[in-house]
Amino acid sequence: MTLRGLIISLLFLLIILFSFDSVAQRSSPRNRVSFGQSVGMNNDTTFLDVDQDIAVQLMPFDDLVRIAATYSPVVKYQAEVINSLNSGRSLSKVQILQNASGFVNYSGGNQTLLTMGVNQRGDQLGQIANGYRVGVDLRVSLYDIVGRKHQIKQAEANYRASVVQKDIVELQLRREMITVYQDMITAQQVLKYRLMDEQSALASLRIAESENQKGRITSEVFATATNRYVETKVITEQVKGDFLKNVHQFESLVGVPIQRMKRF
Repeated sequence: MTLRGLIISLLFLLIILFSFDSVAQRSSPRNRVSFGQSVGMNNDTTFLDVDQDIAVQLMPFDDLVRIAATYSPVVKYQAEVINSLNSGRSLSKVQILQNASGFVNYSGGNQTLLTMGVNQRGDQLGQIANGYRVGVDLRVSLYDIVGRKHQIKQAEANYRASVVQKDIVELQLRREMITVYQDMITAQQVLKYRLMDEQSALASLRIAESENQKGRITSEVFATATNRYVETKVITEQVKGDFLKNVHQFESLVGVPIQRMKRF
C-alpha cells in the first residue's frame, strides 16, 4: 500500500469513528421522526427521538392499555353491544304488558236513560248515556305464561355473555398491543443503527468527493463510495417505513394519536 493510500484509509477511519461518536453523544435532526401532519394536526407536530428508547418517550404500557380500553374502536363497539342487550333484558321483563290495553272515553248528554222497553228497567242504571268510561283489557296466552321466564333467562344470559365478551376483547387488544409495541421498539433500534450507518456512508462520500475533485482517487473509488451511500440510504428509508407502520398500527389499536401517548 502506498503512503497516499495509507493516509486516505486513515482519514476514512477517523471520519467513521467521529461519526459514531457524534451519534452517541447528541441527537441529530435526522434522528427525529416527525408526527402530527400525518394525522391532520398541522399545528401540533410531535417528534419521536430515534436515539431515545421509545418506552421512555411514551407513557407506561399499562397506562396505554387503559387508554385503549376507553378509546379503542373494538372496545367501544362491544360496549354498545352490552348496552343494547341490557335494554333487551329490561324489555323482556315487561314484554307481557304488550297483551294489556286500556281505554278511556267520555259521553255527554242530559242524563237520559237509554231504555229498551218497559220490561228492562233492571238494565237502566248501566245505560247512562253520558260520563267517563275507563277500563283495562288483559289477555294472556299460554305461551306468555310458560315461555316468559325462559325469555328473561335468555336475555340475562345474552347480557352476561356480552360482558364476558368485552373482557375477551380487551384481553385480545392487550395481546395485540404487546406484539406491536415490541415490534415498534425493535424497529426503532434497527432504525437507529441504520441511521448511524447512513451517516458514516455520507461522511465517506464527502471525503471521496473532496479527494475526487483534487484528483487523488479514481472514478471507480468515488463510484463505490456513492453506491454504498445510496444502498445505506435505501435501507434506512425502508426501515423507517417499517417503524412508521408500527407506530401508526399502534395508534389504531389504542384509538388516539401518538401525540396523546407521549410523556409530558
